[in-house]
Amino acid sequence: MRIVGIIQARMGSTRLPGKVLRDLGGRSVLGWVVRAVRQARAVDELVVATTTQAVDDAVAAECLALGVACHRGPVDDVLTRFMQVVVRWPGDAVMRFTADCPLLDPAVIREAAQVYRAVPGLDYVSTGLAGTLPRGLDVEIVGLPALRRADREAAAHHRAHVTSYVYSHPGDARLLGLAYPPGAADLRVTLDTEDDWRLISRVVGELGDGCVPARALVDWLRARPEVRRLNAHVEQKELQEA
Repeated sequence: MRIVGIIQARMGSTRLPGKVLRDLGGRSVLGWVVRAVRQARAVDELVVATTTQAVDDAVAAECLALGVACHRGPVDDVLTRFMQVVVRWPGDAVMRFTADCPLLDPAVIREAAQVYRAVPGLDYVSTGLAGTLPRGLDVEIVGLPALRRADREAAAHHRAHVTSYVYSHPGDARLLGLAYPPGAADLRVTLDTEDDWRLISRVVGELGDGCVPARALVDWLRARPEVRRLNAHVEQKELQEA
């Protein structure tokens, strides 16, 4: 079972342009994501999927500095970008990451891959289905047949979100959700606004340049309401807004 890890990254975020290359504790936000995936030792190949726009030359340059493979494809049709990656780097499944989640837990990444490999016939595994982790720590894996079906059938915002068609139109697909109780879905550690940046910078400033286990991060945030309040008001963009 060969799993290809794909990190989608681009400079042109509508809410926070350039966020993926911001310096966070001495390394880029993208660098944090690459490190977490590498520490998990869960994927057989790791590729950053960015766009062909000139502004994303900087992302390609950072990939070179990080020693990670880079593919450049369409700006808004991210699903096509992913399908192009699996043509160049074949696999049986894709583990999808976004470059605005620097606090990923390698243990969660590894566990998702272990479950996917251990249960025959799965088409999709995600921590997001159960909704127990903070936003920004979720992990998902989609089998190549399910991803190909999405590529054939999906339109509009589903092409920007890559996997949303798979779990919203499962058909005969077998989906599995991973839960990490107690629930912490009210917490937010993804990077989409300046207030998100304030919270994440605070975490890194106090906990240092290293991957923090999900439970330890949740406990740390629970004990610090003043930190949680930094981005508690931020609303996640709806799928159709992508």
